[in-house]
Amino acid sequence: MSGLLTTKMLSNGRVVIPEELRKRLGLKTGSQFVVVGEKDTLILKALTPPTMDEFDELIAEARKQAREAGMKRADIKAAIAEVRGSK
Repeated sequence: MSGLLTTKMLSNGRVVIPEELRKRLGLKTGSQFVVVGEKDTLILKALTPPTMDEFDELIAEARKQAREAGMKRADIKAAIAEVRGSK
C-alpha cells in the first residue's frame, strides 16, 4: 500500500473507494461487498463468486458429507418438497 488513503461519505451515504485501491483490488462497477461495522470500524469485504474449479470442489465435498451422513437422493427430494409445501 502506498501511504494512507482517505475518502468521505456523501450526503446520500455513498463512499468513494479511492482509484488506487479499486485498481489494485480489481474492483469494477457493480462489485458487491459484505459490510461489517463495529464501534468506529467499518470493514468492506469484496464478494467474489467461486471459480468453476472451486465450485466443483464445494459440490464434491457436500456430496461426500451427505454420503457419510447416510443421506439419499430421496431424502433431498423429500426435504425440497416439504419446503415447497408439496408432496
